[in-house]
Amino acid sequence: METITIKDIAKALNLSTSTVSRALRGSYEINAETKKLVLEYAEKLNYRPNPIALSLKENRSKSIGVIVPEIDNPFFSQAINGIESIAYNRGYHVVIFQSHESYEREVVNVEHLVSRRVDGVLISLSGQTKDVSHLKELNDKGLPIVFFDRVSDDINTHKVIADNYDGAFKATEHLILSGRKRIAHIAASSYLSITKERINGYLAALAQYNIPVDENLIKYCSYGLQEMETVISRLFSENRPPDAIFTASDRLALGCLTTLKNKNVRIPEDVSLIGFTNLKVASMLSPSLSTVFQPALEMGQSSAELLLDLIEGKSKMPVTYKTVKLQTELMLRDSSLLQH
Repeated sequence: METITIKDIAKALNLSTSTVSRALRGSYEINAETKKLVLEYAEKLNYRPNPIALSLKENRSKSIGVIVPEIDNPFFSQAINGIESIAYNRGYHVVIFQSHESYEREVVNVEHLVSRRVDGVLISLSGQTKDVSHLKELNDKGLPIVFFDRVSDDINTHKVIADNYDGAFKATEHLILSGRKRIAHIAASSYLSITKERINGYLAALAQYNIPVDENLIKYCSYGLQEMETVISRLFSENRPPDAIFTASDRLALGCLTTLKNKNVRIPEDVSLIGFTNLKVASMLSPSLSTVFQPALEMGQSSAELLLDLIEGKSKMPVTYKTVKLQTELMLRDSSLLQH
């Protein structure tokens, strides 16, 4: 199949090659009508920029680095799909590393990406990361970095997050309004921004409905089933065990569901259960899992757009960094719906 070039597009549309080139890069110098004409024609012919030619011309690698805690976490695999769709259409390759929730591996990942001369980095922090100096140093030297999902307030850059506070508030409120009074919250790593935001939403809902906070009902847990069994055993050894559990992720909810079933705890009759993320399997479980939907694909797309705009200097200088907050939605299913 013959490769389409910028010259071919320019000739067909009776435009100069420089106009077509700038239109494809989304330059402010080209009017919206011309840009639309060029982009639609390029899409029709399945034009793809030549990354080698571009990198030689612009002294860029035309690649971006992505670091996520775990690729086999469906949330992150969806986010990566979003990142790749944007990067591909703008002529960039994506190099993916996973930290496996380890701070040390995250630092090594960053070093590898820098050695590969990526043009920028998208990162969701590991569960162990408290210190982000390895990223701050590079950002201060001019490497564009954008955070998504798990972010840090210590670096001034773009961030794309879900409205974790609101999602957690609505999940907890639903449990309260369905008559639950002893609502446990199982959280992920205490270092993570998402953990703090979701705990704050949970606490705010308890406060609004005058339910006293019981610190014994707030537990931190990794994704291991053994640790979840320990956490659930502790919760149910209380004089007044929980009648509902809100977990900070669907992966925690899956471990919780398995453990409760093994203990012959009925869901939702004895304990209501709500997760956070809306994994595809949530609706297929028995009982189907109530959860807070978090827009992973959109998060990936939005963070990639922001990073590529930084790389290509489209953001007006000096850059005004923004935090994009995407809406969450409560998806109610059998695990929290009591039959009255």
